Amino acid sequence: MTDLTNVFPRKHRPGRGASSAQTGRFEKLARVTEPDGWDTPEEVSVLRTEVSLERPRSVINYVRSPDLPFDRSLNPYRGCEHGCIYCFARPSHAWLGLSPGLDFETRLIARPEAPDVLRQELRARKYSVAPLAIGTNTDPYQPIEQRHGIMRACLQVLSDCGHPVAITTKGTLIERDIDILAPMAARGLVRVGISITTLDPVLSRRMEPRAPAPRRRFEMIRRLTAAGIPVRLMVSPVVPALTDPELEAILTEGQAAGADAASWIMLRLPLEVAPLWRAWLDEHYPDRAARVMARLREMHGGKDYDPSWHHRMRGEGHYAQIIAQRFDLTVRRLGLDVRTEPLRRDLFRRPESKGDQMELF
Repeated sequence: MTDLTNVFPRKHRPGRGASSAQTGRFEKLARVTEPDGWDTPEEVSVLRTEVSLERPRSVINYVRSPDLPFDRSLNPYRGCEHGCIYCFARPSHAWLGLSPGLDFETRLIARPEAPDVLRQELRARKYSVAPLAIGTNTDPYQPIEQRHGIMRACLQVLSDCGHPVAITTKGTLIERDIDILAPMAARGLVRVGISITTLDPVLSRRMEPRAPAPRRRFEMIRRLTAAGIPVRLMVSPVVPALTDPELEAILTEGQAAGADAASWIMLRLPLEVAPLWRAWLDEHYPDRAARVMARLREMHGGKDYDPSWHHRMRGEGHYAQIIAQRFDLTVRRLGLDVRTEPLRRDLFRRPESKGDQMELF
């Protein structure tokens, strides 16, 4: 069994992935909730989503990881209400003094000035254009985007200046922005990745509690591709002994929905994610917990996770090789192994602002 402090009863955390507000790795003191005898269990309220605002000084994050296909990213939000228990971005909340557990999915941070800061950064003389990845840490189309609209505003900035962008999401709100995305796609400026982990709605609801159901995500692929927006199906993450039997079926349905490419990533458990994941397994699938963890440790040299470059995404060993072979055979059969065209960079023009020479004409 996994021992985590500050575990919340299930009835007080409906629609949440994590079971505890586990203290982040940088905190000297642990935060533990204890009953004081004044409240009855029925009087304890359920966890609600709280949103704080941040004024960023910069929004383009330059990435030096040699095993990633992009060198810069942008995050309109910190934390993610989708609450996917496996999310490798959870440890980023520890940098804010917050819990990678329940805080990551309930105490969110919006960056409403991100579009203006993005415009300023793109105007810099030293800026050299390359595809900007959005959604690689937290989902830009999570539920709070409906109210804040930060992603749409950032997308408009990129569209106006002809900047290429690659978007990763599970959120159906992306369909709202087809009016911007479709013209960008026609100019070769955008690709979208939709991640689907399982076809089982019960497993999905437990593992990704506030993300759209799997069938709804396939419908997203249909609507985006019908508008001419290229979509990559991302089977991510593959969970040993839990979702891996569905690999071929997910790829087949994704291709039928219109995806023109596919990729996969093995389950990753960096830092605080490992104990949160083990606690989730113990709660929801205790009969499979030992098998799941044995497979993961087999791929990471006996550890829950090995973050080494070029290893962390797939693992190694017999089981990892089998998954890779199954994926390769299926994408070849479905025609999803075609190399996609690179996004265009030649259309980029630095954003204009008041006082620019062009305004004289």
